[in-house]
Amino acid sequence: MAEMKQHFLEAARAMEAEMTAWRRELHQHPELGFDLTFTREFVRARLEEMGCEPVPCGEGLTVLLGKSGGKTILLRGDMDALPVEEEADVPYKSQCPGKMHACGHDMHTAMLLGAAKLLKDNESLLEGQVKLMFQPAEEILAGSSNMIEHGVLENPHVDGALMIHVTTGVPIPKGTLMIPEGGTGSASSDHFRITVKGKGGHGAMPNLSVDPITALAHIHLALQEIHAREITPGDFLVITPGIFQAGNASNVIPDTAMMEGTIRAGSVEMVDFARKRLTEIAEGTAKVFRAEAQVEFLASCPPMIADNEMSDSARRYLTELLGQAVLPPMGGSKIGGGSEDFAFVSVKVPTIGLFLGAGNANEGFLYPQHHPKARFDDSVLYIGTASYAYFAYRWLAEHK
Repeated sequence: MAEMKQHFLEAARAMEAEMTAWRRELHQHPELGFDLTFTREFVRARLEEMGCEPVPCGEGLTVLLGKSGGKTILLRGDMDALPVEEEADVPYKSQCPGKMHACGHDMHTAMLLGAAKLLKDNESLLEGQVKLMFQPAEEILAGSSNMIEHGVLENPHVDGALMIHVTTGVPIPKGTLMIPEGGTGSASSDHFRITVKGKGGHGAMPNLSVDPITALAHIHLALQEIHAREITPGDFLVITPGIFQAGNASNVIPDTAMMEGTIRAGSVEMVDFARKRLTEIAEGTAKVFRAEAQVEFLASCPPMIADNEMSDSARRYLTELLGQAVLPPMGGSKIGGGSEDFAFVSVKVPTIGLFLGAGNANEGFLYPQHHPKARFDDSVLYIGTASYAYFAYRWLAEHK
């Protein structure tokens, strides 16, 4: 194995300049959601230059490498950016006003392109098939399910899946991998809307009205009691209203008031509990104030589950590859409350999501992902590419 790991590492490092150029080209042309015209064409063109045959899958692209008859491992790289105006001082700054690769998906795409080239060049070594998943719309938690609906997990059937996400501005040393243990790897995400219907009127005569603002304000406060008084300490649940809208005149009581927010939870059971209690509290509190509440759940993404065997395999293979650059075991629940739409894959096939340090505060990368000043260190691209490719090679060899 020593010879093969060295081969993969050296081949990935030899592509550093090329991958950096890819990443910076993508960074200058960020696109949102499913609207990835430039990005998809860029990825398609690079893949065809390598001799790969990219195939549309929903709004994304797939590539199949290796030989049929064995197992199939899927590697994912997401491609979309965020609606953020870039403030980072870099020479390859976004050229698209109001859009920025603030989460590092340009890094992911470049790393997976590198893995495509590395695996294509070593296709005869693969004891099965590797399916590459270039995914849109991760930031709106819609791209993974879109590609699943269009068959990304079939033809051939996918037996396991891996994703890598870079980090910045958090205390993970540059170039090191964090591999969660089995269990919840990222939280669920539910987008809710509560609309309270009252009876509008003159602000000077509130007795003739039913004030929806008062009712919604009490609902907002009551929702905090779910976490404080209704769940076991240590269980993960967050309910955060981020939009509160009502009225457009200072002396008028409006007919309606509206709140939107997010629920993040560490298990499907906790999601169901939070939805049930949020609905009961909203409807019951509104009635106390003579109003009516309508609760809607507009979008939902399940928790991402790290498979025990995939976690163990990733730790063994990538410790072989990188040595001490793989951090000691860390429970999946400690990763945090961010959501990841690769969760839709994780509920269908054994899945693992890895985290690759691409800069922290001690190394001069002060701002976290989604911040307009976030930066990522290109020097870790070859580590991500080598990790993708070596994992696929080793996993297929062990699962003939």
